[in-house]
Amino acid sequence: MSPEFSNVYEDERRAESYAELGFPGTYYLAYRDIPEIIQRHVDGRRALDFGCGTGRSTRFLRELGFDVIGVDISESMLERARELNPDGDYRLVPDGALPGLEPASFDLVLSVFTFDNIPALEHKLTLFRALGGLLARNGRIVNLVSAPEIYLHEWASFSTRDFPENRDAVSGQEVRIVMLDVDDDRPVTDILCSGDDYLTVYEHAGLIPEATYRPLGRQEDPFDWVSEMTISPWAIYVLGDAGNPDSLEN
Repeated sequence: MSPEFSNVYEDERRAESYAELGFPGTYYLAYRDIPEIIQRHVDGRRALDFGCGTGRSTRFLRELGFDVIGVDISESMLERARELNPDGDYRLVPDGALPGLEPASFDLVLSVFTFDNIPALEHKLTLFRALGGLLARNGRIVNLVSAPEIYLHEWASFSTRDFPENRDAVSGQEVRIVMLDVDDDRPVTDILCSGDDYLTVYEHAGLIPEATYRPLGRQEDPFDWVSEMTISPWAIYVLGDAGNPDSLEN
């Protein structure tokens, strides 16, 4: 990470707590629609889980039948991923680079929550360019991020009531949120990013948004929703390669 912002998950206590997390509450809503989205947009079975953490999304993709590699910058998280899934392929990568991965080799790049913790737009742009270069012909990136609204309301799995300053935050500034489904109750610090800023980054990275999904809770879901039935906490972008990436400065 850049000097002004550290990886909140490069922490033994955080990694241990996060490793025990499944798909409760609001997290269920993040993953509920992904199988259908993948089926609709993705051909092939070669996948990269970018920002895999403790391997929750990697294992999720394996259960969907993908041959998947998980990569992350946190060794603490990867240690838990390997403990939970000894047969998995988990790799440590340096911040801002993806060495050892063959270009044009993945049908799917899945990134769940990763970009919530990446600060500058230029940093996001660098990574999306690199990820775009890993896509096979007709490959897709599925990028799930926290919607700005998640930092303003109460949820089945999160609380923001102690951080009224979130309401004044603008894209690029820090926001804080507490996870309710883990033992570690320390606030997580994320970087707010608006939908318009994501679309700008995608454009300059040479990626075309093919579809955007904003999942809402349903009455038949097995959870007691708080805000989830009226406000979507997540945005899911499906991205294809447009070619000819340019610069944010252009």
